Amino acid sequence: MRKIDGFWNSSAIVPLCVDQGASPIVKTARKSQSISVCWGTPVKVTSAFARLLRESQISNRGLESALQRLSVLENSWIEVQPTGRVRELACWLTQEHPLRAADGLQLAAALVWSQERPRNPLFICLDGRLAQAAQAEGFSVEVL
Repeated sequence: MRKIDGFWNSSAIVPLCVDQGASPIVKTARKSQSISVCWGTPVKVTSAFARLLRESQISNRGLESALQRLSVLENSWIEVQPTGRVRELACWLTQEHPLRAADGLQLAAALVWSQERPRNPLFICLDGRLAQAAQAEGFSVEVL
């Protein structure tokens, strides 16, 4: 069974926590041994859970389950902290690519994680625009 280790955008973390008929790749990804994320990922993921609840795509019980899964992931993932370099790169990335601020921060964190030499490290996400920017910056991109 293939393991998917790399830098995970928050959009790719949500399917790991919410039961919505996960695809085979998400089921495999749940067994990843090394997940790296931006420090703001828990905020973005929790916001996504709340939106799913408001849109009746998950129940209150589903929300509780998703938050528990997120907590388990948080205890094992590698988190890139907010540094001046992350901020500087995010500002530059949002000028170079059509990215929103939060996506610029996530991609900047991925660059810091890869020591600014992303020669094929894996970047996992669900956002097409962010995937294109990550690929342009040198990442190998897995779009779940």
